[in-house]
Amino acid sequence: MDGFYPFLLGALAIVAVALNSLSSSEEFEPAHSLPNPEALKRFQAFRWNYLVVFCLMMAGDWLQGPYIYALYEHYGYTVGDIGQFFIMGFGSSLVFGTVGGALADITGRRNASLAYVLTYCLSCATKHSSSYWVLMAGRMLGGVATSLLFSVFESWLVAEHNRRGFPEPLLADTFSKAIFLGAGLMAIVSGLAGNVLVEDLRLGPVAPFDAAIVVMLVGGALVATTWPENYGDAASHRSLVGQLAQGWAAIRADSRIALLGAMQSMFEASMYTFVFLWTPALSPNGEKIPHGLVFSCFMTACMAGSAGTGVLIRRLSPQRYMGLVYGVAAVSLAVPVIFHLERRETGRGGSSLVDNGAGGLSLAGKLQLLAFCGFEACIGIFWPSMMALRASYVPEELRSTIINIFRMPLNLFVCIVLYNVSAIPLAAILAICVGMLLACMFCQAQLNRLTSDKPRTEPADQPLLPLPAGHAAGAAGSSTATPEPTGRRHAAAGRQADAALGGAPRSAASLVIPVTSDGSDKQDT
Repeated sequence: MDGFYPFLLGALAIVAVALNSLSSSEEFEPAHSLPNPEALKRFQAFRWNYLVVFCLMMAGDWLQGPYIYALYEHYGYTVGDIGQFFIMGFGSSLVFGTVGGALADITGRRNASLAYVLTYCLSCATKHSSSYWVLMAGRMLGGVATSLLFSVFESWLVAEHNRRGFPEPLLADTFSKAIFLGAGLMAIVSGLAGNVLVEDLRLGPVAPFDAAIVVMLVGGALVATTWPENYGDAASHRSLVGQLAQGWAAIRADSRIALLGAMQSMFEASMYTFVFLWTPALSPNGEKIPHGLVFSCFMTACMAGSAGTGVLIRRLSPQRYMGLVYGVAAVSLAVPVIFHLERRETGRGGSSLVDNGAGGLSLAGKLQLLAFCGFEACIGIFWPSMMALRASYVPEELRSTIINIFRMPLNLFVCIVLYNVSAIPLAAILAICVGMLLACMFCQAQLNRLTSDKPRTEPADQPLLPLPAGHAAGAAGSSTATPEPTGRRHAAAGRQADAALGGAPRSAASLVIPVTSDGSDKQDT
């Protein structure tokens, strides 16, 4: 085997461990972030409970990933049939996942987390059948579960973290650790476990899916026994249509939310497209690729990125560095565009799983692999940083709803790419991804401009105070036009949506907005 792969994996592992050690050695001073040692113990217990649950849920997802395509091949399905299965997954996430996110805010994030376990376990169970329609139903359930995985757990954490009065900087630190462990370490461990089940124990390609069921049931038991319920807005008694309408109204009313959503959609669309294209990019002529080692390199690079975020976020707001991250991601995906300017013919080189005489990875392939590892590091930075930004700007009562609304365009884009992947040149698809990442840079610059007039310099542990009933009236009667506070703008959007649907608007006295140390309310710019 080419020594390039273990060398790259070892170098990435050293970087990831070094950054994680640096991050762990720079814990926030308890005197600044928490009032006393007892509060620190409560926070650590709360954080580790969430991290264990999140890692189990992510492990359930990672166990399936490397083998789902192979399972469909094992059942004798063609590339076209497999493409239809994947389109169903992203399509169901586009349609039903959006509804599921809204229901999570209405019925409770704990209940939605348990619904994720049930839905994904049923999806895994369908893999025991070779029936086309049973497998298609499984992909539909899997698409719904994926949307819940990347919205309801984050929403529960933010709400519970704030309810318990923990400082905001610790939330960003939790996100960083969750991605390092859940999206990095669990991916590697799950890949190794799946390999043992399939290759060493010879239990067949369905074994990883059965293991995923067991892992997710353990996580579901922890959720059921240790997590309290929290809601978007339990007092609103809003319908599903009303919840979605209020989510759209909040997006229209606050351009910061719209910009965050645009960055989320475009970056994740590029990420999911990359997942499908890295193999043909590295092996255009059928060069043999050690997929397990390459996958481990990607995940280790992602771990390095998330560990680096733990260091960055203690020194800078994500708004300060995310523009650069999008730029590096764009450059990383631009590298393979240079090597694939000619039109790619589908199936020209044969399978990259076996040695078919094409040799190993070429120099061009190795350069692309390095660039792809750079992109994976950007992914590791993106997830915790975007979670922290959403915690700052997306209204609590609409968090799951808005996250899944912005998953609609990315799922639509991926479905279009999958449907036309054999007709569009590889370089063209990657160039579109580069363009979206550059657009993310522009959106980040716009967000920075919108918030530059009033930097977020308030203490992270600022109190949340109810908006006085007369405050809104006083502001409305003022002859000076001033920007509305965040809470009031979302409330106005909510009242518009409620009124449009025949609902009763919420009172101003029920709202909360952050206040600065001098008692003044924080205003939008």
